[in-house]
Amino acid sequence: FFFFNDTATTEIYTLSLHDALPIYTDAGPINALLPGVHGKGLYSGQGVMLFTNNGEGTQEALKKFDVEAGVLAEWDGKDWKVVRRNQFVEVTGPGGIYGNANPETDPLWATGWDHKSVLLGVRDAKNGWSFYRLPKASHSYDGAHGWNTEWPRIRNVGTESQPDYLMTMHGMFWDFPGMFAACNSAGIRPRSAYLKVIGDFTRWNDQLVFGCDDSAQKEFLNKRKAKGNIEGPGQSNSNLWFTSLTKPDELGPATAEGAVWAKESVKANEASEPFLFSGWANRCGWLKNEGNQPVTFTFEIDEAGNNEWKTLKSVTVNAGKAASVPFLSMEKGEWIRVKADKNTMATVSFNYTSPDTRSTSSGPIYKGLTTVDKTTTTGGLLYGLGDNRRALGLLANVTVNGKISETGYYEMGDKLELVRKDDAKTADLIRSKFAIPQQVISIEESSVLVVDDLGRRWRLPLGNETYKKLTDQGVLRVCREVATERDLFSCMGTFYELPAENADGYAKIRPVSTHNYRINDYASYRGMLVLTGVTPEEVKENPHIVVSDDGKAAVWVGVIDDLWTLGKPVGQGGPWKDTDVKAGVASDPYLIAFYDKKELALSHQSNKNVMITVEVDPTGNGDWMECASYTVKPGEKLVQQLPESFQARWIRFVSDTDTKATAWLEYK
Repeated sequence: FFFFNDTATTEIYTLSLHDALPIYTDAGPINALLPGVHGKGLYSGQGVMLFTNNGEGTQEALKKFDVEAGVLAEWDGKDWKVVRRNQFVEVTGPGGIYGNANPETDPLWATGWDHKSVLLGVRDAKNGWSFYRLPKASHSYDGAHGWNTEWPRIRNVGTESQPDYLMTMHGMFWDFPGMFAACNSAGIRPRSAYLKVIGDFTRWNDQLVFGCDDSAQKEFLNKRKAKGNIEGPGQSNSNLWFTSLTKPDELGPATAEGAVWAKESVKANEASEPFLFSGWANRCGWLKNEGNQPVTFTFEIDEAGNNEWKTLKSVTVNAGKAASVPFLSMEKGEWIRVKADKNTMATVSFNYTSPDTRSTSSGPIYKGLTTVDKTTTTGGLLYGLGDNRRALGLLANVTVNGKISETGYYEMGDKLELVRKDDAKTADLIRSKFAIPQQVISIEESSVLVVDDLGRRWRLPLGNETYKKLTDQGVLRVCREVATERDLFSCMGTFYELPAENADGYAKIRPVSTHNYRINDYASYRGMLVLTGVTPEEVKENPHIVVSDDGKAAVWVGVIDDLWTLGKPVGQGGPWKDTDVKAGVASDPYLIAFYDKKELALSHQSNKNVMITVEVDPTGNGDWMECASYTVKPGEKLVQQLPESFQARWIRFVSDTDTKATAWLEYK
């Protein structure tokens, strides 16, 4: 196996090569033989050598997620051939890093993505390449420059006698069949979603060991106003994550989405690439005919993964209209694809939901964190120190009856002990450079309004009303990078995974967990997630809580994927609450993705019937589709329980009348 320019992440405090490489300024560095930059993988078999990269060395690629980037290529010993012009990462086969046992005939695999979905390629010795699509659990890996992806893999984590292949891709653990081929493609299944940036993994002493990218000093292009002018850590640092063989089944729900077509021209009777269809309890599709005549879309399934296709159902969609297509549990198949009966412009996407069986209560590892209703807490601002000091700095404070005062500067090293230090310089640095920015979001009566760096407006659910006062006072951190090249966003008691702006940012935000804690600050250190906002006197034998000997400083320590046990996402709100609305003008988008039980209530203050149309964006790519229309009578509160199969990323509303209206959603 061969490494190209990339990070080495499995050693603590390894300097990322990103820190040393020049930022691309124009169209370089460009290779004369092959397009793309940021080399990722090299593998051989079937008489060819395969090469992948996952980026593009242009200014446009530094800002946009949906431009042409990356390559999958092969070399026959004489000439290079571009197989596919998309962002690719892993190339391997059943033999993994040892090489295939039968290199002339064993399949070759490649994983990648575009802005629509995950790509999976398989090369057959006789028939060449076939490509499949899978949904994305996370979009934080997007970004046409390629730096946000370190490093998806397919690895055998079983034994020699009982192989067990694990695939990581776009925030999901996957079961991967050991002899996956175009004629034998059954068996790919989602396991659970994760937040860590996993660079590599292996089985060791009957454990799984993940090598992770955790803290990046320069936070490559990942700046946004919600973070203020906060600095990155003083030194890049990462760690190994030792965990159980069952951990890939135990993290977040496997809810995911992806598209086969996105506002693109399609030819009559030409099938899309196959999209994974099996592995989720609830599935729905979304269609939009963006052509100028009615089109019948036909869904076909490959039931057994043997490339034999049969018709599942057909849906006719008028010009400019959209349709939702729920799939029943009895409609089974490994793969699904779609055809249109006429040339047209179309968008077709799939949203898959796994039941969220988590409790709304936090797990026991969080005992000792201060609840939001308390006015007394031990907090502080966090900073991973530089200059090879290998410690975490804490400018500690205590809040008593709402009044905040500093209690001193402390450091925590590898022994996880908080030690008071006399270091005014570092304390001043933390005080000035890591202060929590104020007024970066607006908590309104209806919902949380976020205006991103491109001026786009997004609305998120409300939580406990106490969070509004604390957020407006600037005592709760709202946004910070704690896993490299993506942010952890904290708002109204909910943690969200927030992609970098160059990976489409808030458009692809994902709620992780909802809690009732007063979390002052959070940061990463040596692969751990560190939180402040502790009530030390309530801590009894919780190894996740570290308290200084003098009792004046305390932190909670764990890993970012512990957040899945903090409580399943809940909330309430909407884009309108007794809001003056104009006829035909759509509301701001309101987040609906990844929530479990959803209830919609519509009302207005007119003295006549009002038609309110519901539109959804299934993917976050701006593909708005009309979902339903409701006639709401004067004085009526129209309530709808949304079905379990209903899943989209954003929802918005349009009234046919100038009025005061409320569109309210409860997520339980």
